[in-house]
Amino acid sequence: MYSFEHTPAYVPDTSVLIEGVVSKLVVEGKLRGKIIIHRAVLAELENQANQGKATGYAGLDEVKRLRELAVQGLIDFEIAGQRPSMYDIKGARYGAIDALIREYAYEVGATLITADRVQALVAEAMGISVVYIQPRREEKLRIDEFFDDNTMSVHLKEGSPPRAKKGTPGNWVLVDLSSKPLSREEVEAIAREIVEVARRRPDGFIEIDRAGSTIIQLGRYRIVITRPPLSEGWEITAVRPVKRLRLEDYKLPTKLLRRLDERAEGILIAGAPGMGKTTFAQALAEYYASKGKIVKTIESPRDMLLPPDITQYSKNYADIGELHDILLLSRPDYTVFDELRDDQDFRLYIDLRLAGIGMIGVVHATTPIDAVQRFIRRVDIGMLPSIIDTVIFIDKGRVEKVYELRMTVKLPTGLREADLARPVVEVRDALTDELAYEIYTFGEQTVVVPVREVATSAYADKIKRLVERIIPGADVEVRDNLVIVNVPRIAAKTLMKKMKRLKKLEDKYGITIRVNMVG
Repeated sequence: MYSFEHTPAYVPDTSVLIEGVVSKLVVEGKLRGKIIIHRAVLAELENQANQGKATGYAGLDEVKRLRELAVQGLIDFEIAGQRPSMYDIKGARYGAIDALIREYAYEVGATLITADRVQALVAEAMGISVVYIQPRREEKLRIDEFFDDNTMSVHLKEGSPPRAKKGTPGNWVLVDLSSKPLSREEVEAIAREIVEVARRRPDGFIEIDRAGSTIIQLGRYRIVITRPPLSEGWEITAVRPVKRLRLEDYKLPTKLLRRLDERAEGILIAGAPGMGKTTFAQALAEYYASKGKIVKTIESPRDMLLPPDITQYSKNYADIGELHDILLLSRPDYTVFDELRDDQDFRLYIDLRLAGIGMIGVVHATTPIDAVQRFIRRVDIGMLPSIIDTVIFIDKGRVEKVYELRMTVKLPTGLREADLARPVVEVRDALTDELAYEIYTFGEQTVVVPVREVATSAYADKIKRLVERIIPGADVEVRDNLVIVNVPRIAAKTLMKKMKRLKKLEDKYGITIRVNMVG
């Protein structure tokens, strides 16, 4: 696969050391000769490790392994070159360290080993002998051993036995995979392997690498690595979708499907952590793409499994302004934002929605109305229905509730004086049209009022008396904001004359009156 026979000296750069490839080639017998580690490489790896980045630790471990292989007599090992200046280290992201390594390989006539395509092209242009290590897509990882078909996530912590969540969202159990606790060395080795492979594979991304934590997307796995000083010990959490669902698998009501096709353009997908929000968002994205819509996603990290015609943007590799410009200029029909967290995320969602782009936002919330309230302090309530028209609440992997938002001018439920009428955002059940909440300003405060509580507490008895006064002899029952009126058939002839008065009660108190004929 690689040719090393004719050059006695090799200079690996930072990228190939972080990936841990050189020592593997030596162990496999594919590489012999002298390995020269440039001091610029050590300085860059040291700088990364001092920042707590996993890449720095992985690269330094690879240098240590190469030195051990030299002790075994498999290769010659040397550290050479001038230590870079602070200016060079700060300019590493712009290629300053790579340039030092190339120049050294050129001066001593050594072969450069790199996993960086740009580095390889520049070296070839300079006439330097280069071995380019291409990414390998399929590699068996140790983390794979902890997963089976029913595993949702694996939790590895030094000093504890490996554990896994098995089952489906909302219906899982935590089981021990072994009775033997993991040592720090074992967890570190698994973490190092994950980082190395993520750098090599085309479907691997190191989304975030901070002091104390690293977040990686590797194929179907979303992996979070934490280490001291952030955590008291090394820990790895790997999450994998148990099943890839299509929208048809959710068996949605026809009315909701029609709404998604014709009306819904400001969608919030809400639910508690681990309830299947992202899985549903993924299915919805594929559904719109299958309908001939241009769909893009904003993710952090990119963990949706989507077809190639859906472009996935990482929020960690671009600032909000850049994503704003890209999406406004490319004008997708729908953008899936997974997940909305801080003010910048909400502002981007609002700006793109007001620009006419269909938005699907994923947000953590324990109830559907909690998702709406995340927007209330960030936007005038009069604009809410223009930004959010549909709220889909996911619980245990199922669509539990669907709300729609409408703007109207009315007397809020529970208020009596006519001059208190004002703009009110109604939050209604999208399937039954039942009024669930009202959002309006009262003084300087924005209030969210659960209508059913108003009807069943302060006004339940009053509503019952009013209905009984309109229709004497009727049996009246108040359930939430639904009033059931059982009328004897003997009074049916006079009922029509009183429907207008019942309708006024509905409008005044925000209730639904259902009349049944009995007897």
